Parts: sequence; C-alpha cells; structure tokens
Amino acid sequence: MEDNHLLVVMPRETGDKENPRLAAVLKRALAQVESHLIYNAEEAETYFLSHPVALGAAFARVLFVVDLGSDGINFELGRLLRVLRRQPHLLEGWLGGVIVDAQSELYTKSVAQELVLAANMSGCAFVGRSIVEGTGSLRNFTVAAHKLGNDDLMAAYVEAACHLVTAVMAFEGHRYSMPKLTVLHASNHKTSNTFALWHAVSAELEGFAVEEIGLRNGAVQDCAGCPYKACLHFGEKESCFYGGVMVDNVYPSIKTANAIVMVCPNYNDAISANLTAFINRLTALYRKRAFYDKALFAVIVSGYSGCDILAKQLVAALNMNKSFYLPGHFAIMEMANDPGTVLQLPGIEQRVQEFAETITRTFRSNE
Repeated sequence: MEDNHLLVVMPRETGDKENPRLAAVLKRALAQVESHLIYNAEEAETYFLSHPVALGAAFARVLFVVDLGSDGINFELGRLLRVLRRQPHLLEGWLGGVIVDAQSELYTKSVAQELVLAANMSGCAFVGRSIVEGTGSLRNFTVAAHKLGNDDLMAAYVEAACHLVTAVMAFEGHRYSMPKLTVLHASNHKTSNTFALWHAVSAELEGFAVEEIGLRNGAVQDCAGCPYKACLHFGEKESCFYGGVMVDNVYPSIKTANAIVMVCPNYNDAISANLTAFINRLTALYRKRAFYDKALFAVIVSGYSGCDILAKQLVAALNMNKSFYLPGHFAIMEMANDPGTVLQLPGIEQRVQEFAETITRTFRSNE
C-alpha cells in the first residue's frame, strides 16, 4: 500500500444503518486523503495479508473507525479483535489512529483501549493522541470548542478527527543515532522480577543512552489537582507546585529523552502508586509541551494474570492522553511470581531479544 493512501477499517454488520454524525465527521476528515474503506473483519484480514509491509519500509496507514451505538457493543469489532489477537505480526509496519463514536457517555475509551492494544500486539504503531471520541452528548469536546473560540461541539469533533488523520498521514517515524531512554521504576533491585526483566532487555541494547530513575518509598507525591491556572503557571516554568524528584530529576530527563520505558509490576491489576503519581504529575510539564516526539515502551510482569490490564492503562494515560508515540509491540508482558523466576520462563531469552530489537528498530527503521 502506498504511503499516501489511508486504509479505513470500519467494522459493522451487513444491514447496519449508517451513523449520520459519524458519516459527517468522516466526510470532512477524509476529504483530502485517498482512502479505501473496509467494513468487515474477514475482508480486513485478507487485505492486511495481501499488503505486507517490508521491514524498514515506510509506514502503511490505517484508521480504525468504530460505531458503538447506545450499548457499546459492535459485533463485527469483536470479530476484528479475534483476527488481530490470533496473528501477532499481521499489522507489522502499519501506523494508525482510532475514531470511536457512541450514543452514550460510556464505553468509547475502554473499547478504544481494547482495540489499540490488540492492534499493537499485532504490530501496529499509533501516533500520539491516537483516539478521537464522540460521546453521545459531545460534551467531551467542551474545552476543545472553547479553544476554537466558540461552543460548537460538533465543529470541535470534526477538527479533532481532521487533526488525527493529518497526524497519521504525516508521521514518518523517529530516527536517532544515540537514542536516550528514560526508565521509570519503583522496584526493589534485589527482588523485583520486573526490574530483572528490564535489565535483561537493556543488556541487549547497543547504542542507547539509558537513565534509570527510581520512584520508590513515596519519592513522588501524587497530584493534588491544583487549579488549572496554577498548574499552567508552574508548567510554563517546567516545574510543579510540589517540586521534589519530579522537578529535580524526572522532568529534565524526559525533556531530553527520545522514549520512556515504564517498568510496571502488576499490583492488584493496577499500575503501582508511585508510577501512577508520576503519570499524574506529568501533566504540569505537558501543559507546556506535548510528547508526540517521544516513544512509549513498557516492561510488565504479573504474579498471576492481568498484564493486559496494565498495558491498556499505559496506552490510555500516556498514548491517548499525554501524546506519546506507541511503537508496534510496545510492551513485553510476562507472568512470574517468586523472585528471579521471570528469567527462567521457557523461551524468555528469545522474547527478551525480540523486544530489544523492537526498541532498536523504532529509532533505526522506516528510513
């Protein structure tokens, strides 16, 4: 597929009525783009299989468009998810974004998380702020409409969709001779399976500058929800009201980094408190500059299950919200309990090497 074409995958069942609001958004968003629409999972699978992207070639571009109606259920999307989950390399070399429309205030973000993770695990990369959501009332566009100088929520919806399509079509990748990785963790060096897995990965990396920052033992005070103007004031100074390690170490490191690596053990099916506080406190810096030019990677280990839950949390918080670029296969996810056992898992050496190669290719491919 030529890199100036956009494949639009819009899962819907035969006989489904057209969503007029979504149709109007797409008409505007795709007006300047050569696009090809696909409506069912089987046709999408056939298309992807017949249009492989060569390693190191320019990205092929895809826009996923999902109509959730009032109940958040799209049966054809379920079939598409099954196709993606069964084929871990189907979307290698593809780059995408997502538009989700619903008649209720619910489900748009959670469904998008599910879709983005499935596509990403199949090799698809996603631009920063990869999702545009049209909730039932469109009140999620209130702030965006104000920034456009009016209260026209539909106009803000259209503007966001147009911006997303432009971003997908314009993105060319990140290439650096000596990429810098900022690694965030809150792990015990001696006992953490997650930290041990990261060190196994980092041992396979060559030509990277790596800075590890530990956030253990309450090192990061969580965001207390300062008024918007106060947060903006400190953000303009690349600072934060609460100071500490975030201002002294984390902000400066992220400013110069080409990617962040989140080292995340699964605590009760959630990102640990200190790493969550880091994400929340990142808002102050985000007030001044977005992170479209930085990639997101993750190392996730769960004692029992639930790695995908943390991966979706990271996708939502840092790709969809904070605008980090999401490379294909952005996370390595393993299950291990007793200290040290993660490096004894069958086939772990190969998976570690593959993840290290993913990080390397992110900055040295698509030339």
